[in-house]
Amino acid sequence: MVYFMVVISATGTYRFKIVLYGPSLSGKTVMLNTVQKTFFGKKSKLYSIEEPDGRTMYFDYLVIRPEKASKIAFDIYTVPGQKRHARQRRIVLNGADCIIFVADSDPQALPENVYSFNEMKNYLGGLLNKIPLLVAVNKRDLPDALPVRVIIGPLKLDRIVPIFPTIAISGYGVKETFREAFRLTMLAKFFPSIYEKELERIKKEYKHLLPKELLKKALIKL
Repeated sequence: MVYFMVVISATGTYRFKIVLYGPSLSGKTVMLNTVQKTFFGKKSKLYSIEEPDGRTMYFDYLVIRPEKASKIAFDIYTVPGQKRHARQRRIVLNGADCIIFVADSDPQALPENVYSFNEMKNYLGGLLNKIPLLVAVNKRDLPDALPVRVIIGPLKLDRIVPIFPTIAISGYGVKETFREAFRLTMLAKFFPSIYEKELERIKKEYKHLLPKELLKKALIKL
């Protein structure tokens, strides 16, 4: 079972856990590196536990404190993408307040996107519909990148979520993804009524990126 909560530190700081989930080599670590280099506010160094080949073995970890919000801290983790690290992924996912699913635009990675997303849904269960979920469709600079709708369709989302085309290595779309993740996470915890209204805005803003099958569902849970 996966649990979630807002942690308040001894100094009165509200801490929120954001997890980047996705298949191996989708760009999660690169995305976190980009955030560490470009985001304003107080930031920790990027901590990584890697294998000899540079792939994430357990997790990457970064703390961001937004400007003008000294009592707010976001603890950001990535999960290792390789299938043999399933246990580590489940441990890192525990206590998440928000999920950013990083999908790979490479046509060869489509099955891995689906496998990773289904695994995440299985681990989170009903909690997935209670916390913010965003999808970063990464590697949009690939010459053979699949259309966003083709990538999103097989994930079989049961709700409309924010979707950001990104190029982690250049930073394209990365700041926007994290700003929205930070904002929705705080709204969900501190202002649930406003968060519900934001979900209606999300439904209108991102529906053009979704497959028609999802839009036709009679019971879309937002």
